[in-house]
Order: sequence, then C-alpha cells, then structure tokens
Amino acid sequence: MLYYLTSYFQRWFSPFRLFRSYAVLIALALYAGFFLTVFILPKTFRFLPKDRGREFTPGAGDAKGKPTGAGVVFISIFLFVCFFLIPLSLTQVCILIFTWLVMLTGFLDDRSVASWGEYLKGSLDLIISVAASIIIFYLFYNGSVYFWLPFVTKSVHVHPVVFIVTSTLILWISINTTNCTDGVDGLSGTLTLLALVSMGLIFYFILGHVDVAKYLLVPHLANGAQWAVLIFALCGILMGYLWYNAFPSKVLMGDAGSRAIGFFLGICIIVSGNPFLIVVTSSVMLVNGGTGLLKVALLRFFKIRILHSIRFPLHDHMRKNLNWSPTQILLKFMIIQILVTIAVLGVFFKIR
Repeated sequence: MLYYLTSYFQRWFSPFRLFRSYAVLIALALYAGFFLTVFILPKTFRFLPKDRGREFTPGAGDAKGKPTGAGVVFISIFLFVCFFLIPLSLTQVCILIFTWLVMLTGFLDDRSVASWGEYLKGSLDLIISVAASIIIFYLFYNGSVYFWLPFVTKSVHVHPVVFIVTSTLILWISINTTNCTDGVDGLSGTLTLLALVSMGLIFYFILGHVDVAKYLLVPHLANGAQWAVLIFALCGILMGYLWYNAFPSKVLMGDAGSRAIGFFLGICIIVSGNPFLIVVTSSVMLVNGGTGLLKVALLRFFKIRILHSIRFPLHDHMRKNLNWSPTQILLKFMIIQILVTIAVLGVFFKIR
C-alpha cells in the first residue's frame, strides 16, 4: 500500500520516492516489525493460552503456565507489515495466507485442552505443503521449474512431479524441525532468525542482483529484492519476540509461531531455486529436530532402532546428559549454525 501511495505523494514532495526503494523498504519493514512486536506483544499476554509443560523442555516446570501461542500475535503483525509496506505479487499474497493458516493450526493446538495428535498435525502439514507447492509451481514458476544446484554450472530442469514432491518434503521438514527446536528459551527464534537473515541476504545481494547472479552462475530472480523485504520484515518481528523470549522467557511462541516461521522459511528455500539451501539455513535444526523425527519414524514404522543412546531433540540430550544450561545450548548451537552457514555458502556459490 505504502509503495503505491508514495508514487502519488512524490509529486508534491520528492523525497517520498525513497519509499519506492527496496533498500529503504527493507529497513522500514525490519524496524516496523520490531517495534510493533515489542509494543503489542506484552499487551496480549493475558489473552494467550497457558503452556501445559513439555517433557523435553529444559526447565519445563518454569515454562508451565507461561503464556504461549505468541505466534498468533507476531504472525498477524507480519501480515500487516507486509500488506502495508510491500507491493505484493499474487504468489506472495497466497504464501502469506498459507503462512497464517499454518499459524492457525498451531494456535488451535496451543489453546486446546488436549494436545492434537501427531498424525492430525502431520496430515494438516502435508495438505498445506502440497497446496503451497502447487501454487508456487503454477504462479511463481509458471509451470516450468529449473533448479540451480551445488557443483553444477547449468540449471537443471525439474519434472513437475519431482518439484511437487521435493517442495512438499522441504516444507514439511522445515515446519516440523523448527517446531521440534522450540524447546529452549530463544533457541528456535534465534536459529530461524539466522536462517532468515542468510536467505534475505541471498535474495537481495545475489539472486536479486543481475551482475552478481551472472558472475556466480546462478539464475537472476527479478523480484528477489521484493522477497528480501518480506524476509527482513519477519526478521524484525522475530527480534521483537526474542526481546521477551530471551532466557528466562516471559512468553513462548508455541506451535503457532514455530510452525509458521518454519513454513515461511521452507517457502523461501523453494523460491530460491536451490532446495539444498536448507543445509545452509537450517543444518542445526535439521540435526536437532530432524534426526529425532527420523529416529521415531524408523522405530515406529520399520522397527529399526538407531542412536538409542542419544536423546532427541538433541538440545534435550545436551541438557540432561551433558548438563548444558539453556544459555549454553543457545549460544553453542548458534555458533555452530553460523560456522556451517559461512562454510556451505562459500562452497555452494563458488564451486560451480
């Protein structure tokens, strides 16, 4: 909305043209998201459901009774900031709606007296992931998908079925690994924030820049800067949430937050055209939560037992077996993710 209004107002005051700059919009979205969240979120604490406590949560006794489901607040702020500041494409409008729907399913679980079953939540994730993948295939890629892959110079054409399956798998994994990582104050929010910052920089400085994309032999994404604004809007909002979620937390994002931000992160990976960027952005979350999901799936469906001496999510193993404090878990996982991101980004973009 603001983007189009400024084209009208700049006739009388030329500095309004700055609001049509994506660099300015990124800054506005980041700060607007942060300050709106910091101001609005604490006013909603008394309306949010209370955490029931989880077995794998460090300090579960302290977490029990805290307001949870904060995702319903900050994801709604995210949609407001995006619709107000950014000239959205039809694809982006659809993705924001899906993000809100993922948040809603999580929030309904957060406020439910009896937790929803794993199969129900998994089925809802699958349905939304398939629908979002189809939307991206037809609206964003116009029915013809090319992936740029690590160690391969030319882009590779992807069959529609392969794309739908790959996209659905990445979205489902991203939703659930982010959700599993939400067990230590600030952990899920911080790791997702690092992932989003990485994706925002990739979209704005590499994929969205003609010369840089050409130099690095990756496809140019014409609206890369536009996606970067969305990403940094969510970054600002997550920073506002972490203002109250830093240890010891005053509020928890709940499934409403973790599932929605995981979904949006997965969307960014698919839109980037390289599904392997999930390793760049989410390697720690994949190991922390994804390995646990694999362990449970192998045991439940195939009676195969692996890593039986390690607790999952991995942050629970670090707390109970290695006696790491919540702060140690947060800082060490964050350091590992930064190191992996820098190393893998260099490999992906330079060895082609």
